[in-house]
Amino acid sequence: MQISKMAVEGGGKEMNEIKTQFTTREGVYKLLTHSEYSRPNRVPFNSQGSNPVKVSFVNVNDQSGNGDRICFNVGRELYFYIYKGVRKAADLSKPIDKRIYKGTQPTCHDFNPLSATAESVSLLVGFSAGQVQLIDPIKKETSKLFNEERLIDKSRVTCVRWVPGSESLFLVSHASGSLYLYNVEHSCGSAAPHYQLLRQGDGFAVHTCKSKQARNPLRRWTVGQGTLNEFAFSPDGRHVACASQDGYLRVLGFDSGELHGAMKSYFGGLLCVCWSPDGRYVVAGGEDDLVTVWSFGERRVIARGHGHKSWVSVVAFDPCTTTIVGVDGDAPAEFSGSDDDFQETPAPAAPAAATGDFGRERANSAQSRLSKCNSTDGCAMSVSYRFGSVGQDTQLCLWDLTEDILFPHLPLSRTRTHTNVMNATATTNATPNANSTAGTNGGGDKTPVLSHPQTNCLSGGSLPRSNSLPHSTAPPGGSTPNSHPKASSIMESALMATGVHKFATLTLAHDSRKERHHEKEHRRNHSVGYVGSKSNDKLNQLSGSRSATGSAGPGRTLGTTLCPHMEEVPVLEPLVCKKIAHERLTVLIFLDDCLVTACQEGFICTWARPGKVGLLSSQNPGSSPSGTVV
Repeated sequence: MQISKMAVEGGGKEMNEIKTQFTTREGVYKLLTHSEYSRPNRVPFNSQGSNPVKVSFVNVNDQSGNGDRICFNVGRELYFYIYKGVRKAADLSKPIDKRIYKGTQPTCHDFNPLSATAESVSLLVGFSAGQVQLIDPIKKETSKLFNEERLIDKSRVTCVRWVPGSESLFLVSHASGSLYLYNVEHSCGSAAPHYQLLRQGDGFAVHTCKSKQARNPLRRWTVGQGTLNEFAFSPDGRHVACASQDGYLRVLGFDSGELHGAMKSYFGGLLCVCWSPDGRYVVAGGEDDLVTVWSFGERRVIARGHGHKSWVSVVAFDPCTTTIVGVDGDAPAEFSGSDDDFQETPAPAAPAAATGDFGRERANSAQSRLSKCNSTDGCAMSVSYRFGSVGQDTQLCLWDLTEDILFPHLPLSRTRTHTNVMNATATTNATPNANSTAGTNGGGDKTPVLSHPQTNCLSGGSLPRSNSLPHSTAPPGGSTPNSHPKASSIMESALMATGVHKFATLTLAHDSRKERHHEKEHRRNHSVGYVGSKSNDKLNQLSGSRSATGSAGPGRTLGTTLCPHMEEVPVLEPLVCKKIAHERLTVLIFLDDCLVTACQEGFICTWARPGKVGLLSSQNPGSSPSGTVV
């Protein structure tokens, strides 16, 4: 993959250069060119008409300390390698397994982390013709093929996931808009399944399979209208967030089958979705070029992010820079994503399909521990979230979600240090100071007071603060959409006790006029003013003309809690927004010492976190890419 070097100076031309490194408040992320994975010939893949390149990781707990394994699909091909990350250069000449399929293409895949060992792994692969294959790429075995005769669903598989805490259950979504629950121990039968309605609601229905003998699928969900593009399990495995082509995000109870909340895109379909590590927030992206943050607890949109110039294909939280810290100095909570939080138990006496309990016992997960700490008699916590997004515009965006967005309800005496967050209806009287008093959540919600946390996986002391953007004052004679009643006494007492008056920094300081000149085009294209003045009318027309799918009758959702107006919620600008590929980006995964991206040409790139690049460069001198830190 040919990477152009960044120009030291330049105006608009620099925006089109492929970046090889970028800077955040915790340091410099660098592209490791020797850690690039692709097809062995390294020739860019002709991606026209092909399914998106996807990447899956698993750790097999190898005693040698090199236990990471990577799987990726490119066109009709599927590759399985030892992933060396920032430690050693990639050796593409020795794939552990390689498969080439005829008549169909792999579309998605997922490892089971519970059963993975150095001798065996369970890998699910979904295909464009609707089948799902269970393979072991270490033993080079094919265990089972589900929906082989396409009697269950004939449409493309869009997403496949192992059920958290289970070695046998997995969930599959299709372009038909259906979601199926399978058990690897059961067959799919020789005839099409018959279903019995279990539960029905606004825009969804849940059916169980009617059969004298246990068979797949155990359960079927029909969600929205059109393709179900992606789904994601909550960290505790109790809920499933579904992003659909009808533009709706729906959060369903996995065991109960009930609808727990919904959100509508500004316009167009939703393509991707992810949960925060503590299960409190869901981020979705799609054809409106926005990333939307939805609060599970409040059941509403709390922010939108505008930075992409085309459809957003992947969103993901970074557990290493997403932290929960006790304001009394407690150590930060860890989001390791461990499946030890789930334990297999014998199935209950009652049928699983009827009870909704599929034999999974949940231990104290990170979310449950968080809930205990946030209870009335628990400890106060500090939270800061980092998430990223990639899109068809070939750009990587990083976003910080901080307390001035999560808890905007206290009056602010000074401007926020949260750079690039603009709310057209803010109620503050802005002054040029960089500090601000912290806010509490109105309505008596038991939500933690937030302070500036220390990062979990990154070293370093206090981080520099950046300049703040001015906020317009509230319109005369009325309150803003985000104004709330008097703050709860719990939050007030916590504020008085801790004296926390800080907000997390989001972007680098741009103090010099020269830097502002270089980013003039970037700011103009990614500002709220750009959204409001040039495209808001069009967005309103498009959104207003659409009806709420799945409801009893047609109705407009724009301006409601499902889809608030742009000026009714804060709009984030990205901490980082860089062009990093020639073709559309399809993968973004955060690992402990790096982040991984992939483009449709079939190149999987490793970006070393700050302080981690030396691990590879010490073994491969000169491997660190050159370029200007931006």
